Amino acid sequence: MNAVIVAVLVMLLLSLFRVNVVLSLIIGSLVGGLTGGLGIEKTIEVFANGLGGSAEVALSYALLGGFAVAISQAGLPNALVDWMLGVVGGSEDKKTKRFSKALILSLILLMAIFSQNLIPIHIAFIPILIPPLLIIFNELKLDRRLIASVLTFGLVAPYVLLPAGFGKIFQGILQTNIEDSGLVIKASDIPVAMLIPVSGMLVGLLIAIFISYRKPRTYQQSSTMEVKKVGYTKRSIIFSVIAIIAALGIQLLTDSMIVGALAGIIVIYLSGSITWSEADSLLTEGMKMMAFIGFVMLSAFGFADVLKETGDVAGLVEGAAAAIGNNRSLAALLMLIVGLLVTMGIGSSFSTIPVIATIFVPLCMELGFSPMATIAIVGTAAALGDAGSPASDSTLGPTAGLNVDGQHNHIWDTCVPTFLHYNLPLIVFGWIAALVL
Repeated sequence: MNAVIVAVLVMLLLSLFRVNVVLSLIIGSLVGGLTGGLGIEKTIEVFANGLGGSAEVALSYALLGGFAVAISQAGLPNALVDWMLGVVGGSEDKKTKRFSKALILSLILLMAIFSQNLIPIHIAFIPILIPPLLIIFNELKLDRRLIASVLTFGLVAPYVLLPAGFGKIFQGILQTNIEDSGLVIKASDIPVAMLIPVSGMLVGLLIAIFISYRKPRTYQQSSTMEVKKVGYTKRSIIFSVIAIIAALGIQLLTDSMIVGALAGIIVIYLSGSITWSEADSLLTEGMKMMAFIGFVMLSAFGFADVLKETGDVAGLVEGAAAAIGNNRSLAALLMLIVGLLVTMGIGSSFSTIPVIATIFVPLCMELGFSPMATIAIVGTAAALGDAGSPASDSTLGPTAGLNVDGQHNHIWDTCVPTFLHYNLPLIVFGWIAALVL
């Protein structure tokens, strides 16, 4: 059997049975390596070497966790929660509650979209914004699966569609790899081609909001979830905003999340909101909060390297191509499914593009797909799986914020809902785009 299929299925099945995601990735890597003929020693060596590829990412997330706690200590989340509580007002009026839910969902969605395109901080805002709001979510009986769905939509759809921030990076990688594979395209064509697939994600989001998770869901108001009452002043809030701007500006100038987070932490220190005596414990607390994401990302890089080393990724793509013949409809569907399998395993749509473009683009040209349809196929195939993958930071981020009180399961409350509401519509709408463009 194909090592990629076996490894991904093992990893997903173990995750669905609530085996820790890190362990699932390690076991999936071992099974995939052995299936691909690498042998146990070679598999372990490749996996270990792959860990180094995400060391910078893991450290970045750890420092971002520390920065999040520093911002919390300055009182910005408390100010936000106080404002929200003022809006909610404890009213039992149904209209007021509906307005409050709509306001909260809109704010979260807007922040997630901004984190990809306008203020490219990715998931760094989640540990700052979400945990203090859990008490309000519980008061309103908001289903956290809905919050996870809203966050993941905002973390994925904007970079797929909009050529700014992370979207510029994604679409740049997409254009470069398509052209390197023999098809010259215009950068301006990518957003147009991806409009139909992203419309599928929008349909999934609307289904999640108005059908799947519209009913109230009760959570316990645990002590670990309660907002710590941190005093704040105009000065501390101003310095918090300055710290966020500094972190963003330095990140953009240096292209380093590590340096950006460090700059933000230093600004908070200088504001006096955190004393040197309490700095160590606070930063350690923040790093612990994001440590899970770091370990999963480390394991995901090792997992991806094992899959690549087996050579079965190309075999999977070529096998699909051989089964297609001249059937364009079947070709589009199989290419999308292959992209889903690869991205679910790797956990990154950015890393999936170079893997699939070298085979998909010549195949699309041979079957007579238009350049726009080719963009839609390759772009959608890469984006598939980013929502729903246990190893994707687009699912890990929401879980990190929603599970601080232990009432939100990564697989069943984040990955499964986002897989159903985004990957399935992406396949349908991506397939339609391939046939009509």
